[in-house]
Amino acid sequence: MFGTTLAFFDSTLMASAHPVITSYFHASNAASWLSTVFYLSSTVFQPLYGRVSDTIGRRPVVFFAATIFFISTAWCGFAGSIGSFIAARAVAGIGAGGVMSCSGILTSDVVKIEYRGIYQSYFNIAWGLGNGLGAALGGFLCDRLGWRAAFYVQLPFLFCYALLTLVSCPPDLGPNLAKTQGKSIREAFKTFDILGAINLTVTVTCLILGVNLGGNVFSWTHPLVITSLVLFVMSTFSLYFVERKAHLPILPLRLLSTIPVGNLMWSNFFSCIVTNTVLFNVPLYLQAVRQTTPTASGLNLLVLLVGGTITALLSGFYITVTRRQKPPMVLGTALSVIGAICVACLSSTTPTWAVPLLIPLCSIGQGFFFPATTIAVLSLNSQDDQAVVTTTLGLLRNLGAILGVAISSWLLQNALLVYLDRTVIGPDEETKARIIRDVRESVGAIRDLDPEHKKQVIMAYAQSLRVTFALAIVMSVIVVSLVWPVGIPHLQRQEDLDKKNTGLVAPEAAHEDEAVTEESEDEVEEQMTPMSISRTTTNNSRRTRTAASSVAGSAPTGNLHDLERRASFDTNW
Repeated sequence: MFGTTLAFFDSTLMASAHPVITSYFHASNAASWLSTVFYLSSTVFQPLYGRVSDTIGRRPVVFFAATIFFISTAWCGFAGSIGSFIAARAVAGIGAGGVMSCSGILTSDVVKIEYRGIYQSYFNIAWGLGNGLGAALGGFLCDRLGWRAAFYVQLPFLFCYALLTLVSCPPDLGPNLAKTQGKSIREAFKTFDILGAINLTVTVTCLILGVNLGGNVFSWTHPLVITSLVLFVMSTFSLYFVERKAHLPILPLRLLSTIPVGNLMWSNFFSCIVTNTVLFNVPLYLQAVRQTTPTASGLNLLVLLVGGTITALLSGFYITVTRRQKPPMVLGTALSVIGAICVACLSSTTPTWAVPLLIPLCSIGQGFFFPATTIAVLSLNSQDDQAVVTTTLGLLRNLGAILGVAISSWLLQNALLVYLDRTVIGPDEETKARIIRDVRESVGAIRDLDPEHKKQVIMAYAQSLRVTFALAIVMSVIVVSLVWPVGIPHLQRQEDLDKKNTGLVAPEAAHEDEAVTEESEDEVEEQMTPMSISRTTTNNSRRTRTAASSVAGSAPTGNLHDLERRASFDTNW
């Protein structure tokens, strides 16, 4: 939770510090790259952390992420040019993404599944605290101490966090495949899904570059944008065929294609599009249509964050007490649909008192929905897959957030061109074109217009935002269609699971879904060999092997790590 707070503090602080930084380097036109490279590297590398930590253990991986985060943050403070600073932010994304993904993985390793809801609530507090402190202190640090100090002040905390990863993280946490299979690191990585990692990296990189640069930095017909999107399509097809054959895929296709896990995964993707469409465009509504100050619009965003944090806490405690996962999902998705409809109804004539009541509903719905789906996908998958499940869910959420901003921005700008052309009436075409250009480049230019043109521009913005928020309605309906029809079982206690299971999954059961036609006897024998995995020996943790006594005769004695893999959740419901 400490690492999560630091990671979100850093990302939120950049939101308020980047105008000062780009102005210092006289490179305001490069502002978009500061956030693009950070989210690109953090999104691309998150899935890799899961499989690598399965192979060599959790502690070296989380320590690596903490160290990279520390070094890159110091690099940001010492950067002497905008190019150096952008490179530092890219490396910082690798570290921060690893810290956030490893936080979820470690929690799944050591916390019993029936208490995962409470801990998910704790992480939502860490998320809210990091965002709140970053937003509150970012501008203050830049104004009073300078933008470099905003990075230097993080270093003591990051150094302590790196040390804590060595002290508190057990050395045998996680499957630790290299150790438990008696292989060297080099031998263990021979079975690592290298082709899948390369394909996934190329796919995500090209998608993020295409949707972030298109219509923002460059036009959609720019060669770089077109090349990125074409490579994205090609690498997606390649990724599908590579992951079908991988022994330990970096992105298991079954997580995206089976019911109910696939439904829950994709619903998170579309839900992030909904939430970020609202979060990104509500400030524009407040400043362009309602003519509020940036400070006032920021306070309204704070209402969204607080509402989502509170409902996430309630959702986690509800699941822990009742062990029912479906009701928070249904309530959260219903609120998202209602919230999307509410923001689509916002106009220049909406009563002032009603605005703070209408805009937080999507975030409140997400607060109910996200913790429930996180716990559900973890409980519906075996303990061996907890790391890759966590990182895959994070990958889809990040992509949904990025696409939500990119698609809604594209919709808004195109709709705005149409409605401004319809509503703005100028004495001549040159004046009309100048007004349209000015108000598209700067929302502040609306205040300087004469009353008649000001009214026309505000009307055009309101109609354009209504079209943009319609995207949120469509996406929220898709989320409902994915979640409501599927059955989600009640959460079981870890002790009940240990009593039901012998601690082992029969080798033939682990491969019953694989076709073994036209293979040699040696290949079939190798495929049927059960995989030994490492588990932590932390007492009373989710990884405690209480079933060891029931298989004492079949497993090597004196070593819990020699136990074969078993499911952590009874999926025969």
